[in-house]
Amino acid sequence: MQQIFVTGISTEVGKTIASAIIAEALEADYWKPVQAGDLDNTDSHKVKSLISNDKTVIHKSSYELKTPMSPHAAAERDGVKIDRLDIVEPETDNSLVIEGAGGILVPLSENDTVLDIIMPTYHVVVVSRHYLGSINHTLLTIGWLQQKGYDVSVLFSGEENPETENIILHKTGVSLIGRIDEEPSFDKAVIKKYADKFASILKTL
Repeated sequence: MQQIFVTGISTEVGKTIASAIIAEALEADYWKPVQAGDLDNTDSHKVKSLISNDKTVIHKSSYELKTPMSPHAAAERDGVKIDRLDIVEPETDNSLVIEGAGGILVPLSENDTVLDIIMPTYHVVVVSRHYLGSINHTLLTIGWLQQKGYDVSVLFSGEENPETENIILHKTGVSLIGRIDEEPSFDKAVIKKYADKFASILKTL
């Protein structure tokens, strides 16, 4: 069974869409350990609405916070403190896709970041989207993960930018899953299209 942690180089780079595609491709379960903001339309809700297969189970988040802020700040607003020891991976006999909150150094508390809940056994997929500064953000993210000993792959999202993509692959040496294009919208059909496209690569991670 595979355990794949999906993280991004920043916010709004396409982690949830990527998570839905990976879950669909592997017919894997999905879990977002910490959700902050819009609890009526969480990332878990979004992934559920984009999945076509009947095998994927959406597991409940360990923390559901009301404010769309960094988890440590959202938790303070809600009067709770995030304890990473209470973030317990759900039991399943299926593969599992875990979606992080923001990037790997987003704080969960005064002491812990998202990086602290990425288990050594997880394969990490970094979602990178081109913008001014994204090369630096991608190299820093992948560099931290590689220093910690994780197996890492990259998934690009948005419009193609060969210069950016090529230098990231050259400098990091990570495996490439592919790229999610700038689509007018994402629905079950579009997610299934990418799931079929990436399935053979994802199954080898």
